[in-house]
Amino acid sequence: YAPWCAACQQIELTWESFAEESEHLGITVGKVDVTQEPGLSGRFFVTTLPTIYHANDGVFRRYRGSRTLEDLQGYVLERKWKAVEPVAGWRSPSSIMMHGMAGLFHLSGWIRQIHSYLTGTLGIHVWISYAIFFLATLLIGLFLGL
Repeated sequence: YAPWCAACQQIELTWESFAEESEHLGITVGKVDVTQEPGLSGRFFVTTLPTIYHANDGVFRRYRGSRTLEDLQGYVLERKWKAVEPVAGWRSPSSIMMHGMAGLFHLSGWIRQIHSYLTGTLGIHVWISYAIFFLATLLIGLFLGL
């Protein structure tokens, strides 16, 4: 979820109720703010918000059902998750590819922080910051090419 997401705000009370019932269901329920954990949004390949996953014994399934409390509980109690195709191995959050995707999300956050530091703290013009990144990319490419 994300704090600014309208759909996330609509499901928030239902999700909190679901979390309160989690002990009776024998599950753990959590939520992750993708603005605070961009690596996880990359690892789980989150393209829409909110995104709900069911994880059991290292197997991940994306929940695409109705977002009512009754349907969420039924998904667990009636074991409807068994009928859902697991996330493909290469797209599984525990795969090497998704570890790399998470790394790219972290790298983009790091680049954003450097850009903000250059333009905000040091007062460098935006285009000069872009030029610095362009030159750094060019030099890294030349170095790796050697």
